[in-house]
Amino acid sequence: MSSPTSPVQLARDNSGDSESRKRASSDDVEAKRAITVDTHDVFSEEESGVDPVYQAKARLLNDAFQEIGMGKYQQWYLFIVAGFGWFSDNLWPIVTGLILDPVVNEFGFQGPFLKLGQNIGLLVGAAFWGVGSDVWGRKWCFNITLFITGVFAIAAGGSPNAIALCSLASVWSVGVGGNLPVDSAVFLEFIPASHQWLLTVLSIWWAFGQLVGSLVAWPLIADFSCASAADCPRESNMGWRYFLYTMGGLMMLMFVLRFFVFHMYESPKYLMGRGRDEEAVEIVHKVARYNGRTSSLTLEMLKDVERTHGGSNGVDEKPALDTSAKAAVLRKLNMFSGVHVKSLFATRKLAYSTTLLIVLWAFIGLAFPLYNGFLTFFLALRGAHFGDSSLYITYRNQVIVSVIGVPGALLAGWMVELPYLGRKGTLAISTLITGVFLFASTTARTSNAFLGWNCGFTFASNIMYGVLYAVSPELFPTKSRGTGNAIVASANRVFGIMAPIIALYADLSTPVPVYVSGALFLVSGLIALLLPFEPRGKASL
Repeated sequence: MSSPTSPVQLARDNSGDSESRKRASSDDVEAKRAITVDTHDVFSEEESGVDPVYQAKARLLNDAFQEIGMGKYQQWYLFIVAGFGWFSDNLWPIVTGLILDPVVNEFGFQGPFLKLGQNIGLLVGAAFWGVGSDVWGRKWCFNITLFITGVFAIAAGGSPNAIALCSLASVWSVGVGGNLPVDSAVFLEFIPASHQWLLTVLSIWWAFGQLVGSLVAWPLIADFSCASAADCPRESNMGWRYFLYTMGGLMMLMFVLRFFVFHMYESPKYLMGRGRDEEAVEIVHKVARYNGRTSSLTLEMLKDVERTHGGSNGVDEKPALDTSAKAAVLRKLNMFSGVHVKSLFATRKLAYSTTLLIVLWAFIGLAFPLYNGFLTFFLALRGAHFGDSSLYITYRNQVIVSVIGVPGALLAGWMVELPYLGRKGTLAISTLITGVFLFASTTARTSNAFLGWNCGFTFASNIMYGVLYAVSPELFPTKSRGTGNAIVASANRVFGIMAPIIALYADLSTPVPVYVSGALFLVSGLIALLLPFEPRGKASL
């Protein structure tokens, strides 16, 4: 665009008293609208499937945050507290893996049932909180997910039997499952479009979640656990309980930091969607002041949009924005409307790309928890096979594996920008290597060799996940990106539920689950090579 003037600034320059604004010609209003739309991907209201008033107001809010730019609120504080969600999302699947061996020794049940309860809770949480944030607001859901996780994890530490533990793991996972849907929405709704790449950088917190969990588990479980299931009373097996108390307490600390220390503002888009335009504008100005900036957004600008699109002047017959809770839920569910789903398959090439992405997320959603969710169990099992059954060595090795994963998450951000490699090449190679390392681990004849192969697996899989989370939104059409993300995430969670079911029938003491997981990674790597689009250096569709 030739003019550097922002749409918000242009609206301010043309603003006067309310009477003069009412006398502004429709041509002037349409001109301002056209300039605003030019800063976004343009498509018709019919194609968008979104309430036209909501859509137009959301664009104004986007422009306002672009005008404010990055600052303390978004760049540091929100990045940290939103990162807690990524931290939790990877920590808790690791937690159940870390406590699997001692709880099986104490309660004498089939360990995959614990993972099954957890994965069901993750699926429910992802669906429930994504919609709930549009009903009760981002702020409350943003805080309460960590609170639920912490409270029920602490309660799980006192579980008298396996049924209680599996049930509480399912409930705490309802909180965990809501972190990414809610936290990503909060983060994206406060940062300017020019800095949305920071959403990818948040994945570093995901790697830290596994590392911190492993570091804490190492002394607690290694020093306060039974040596075997033959003689394992509660008083001799308190390590996993101490671990749950500690991790649950950490979630409560994060909740306190979010709720009482960080001053979280309600999302302006949520407020606008519920008809609270004045509060939405007020929040925008508060964020601007927090960052030492100013904003030219005014309430009258939002009212102009409503008059133009909503028919409040009696000329336009389009309905005004519905601000009820029901309408807020319908706007969320409208992502799955026929219009949005069809647009993901609008052309043969796009349909091919969408189908491959769904299959890719599903296969990885099954392969990763099938192995990584039982990694500590495998480490202990192979350690015993090699004559090294020390719990200290098992959890030390888990820490080493977790440390190796951190640079993998960082390396992914560099590799995707390399010529000839890009997103598709990095995803394919890292996924294939992940599968290769799994198959190679079955050839290990010493404990150290097995540890080495698992370090390679974790390093490669962290690159894989870092690229997968970033590349998928880039390969969906802008107007249906939310729908595409929701579909692939659902496929990932549903297939994740299948992982412990397979583990129940495929004995974990055999290499069968490892072979299944490795094969799925290899197939997924080949699928990534078949993706028809390479988004490196190009604008999203």
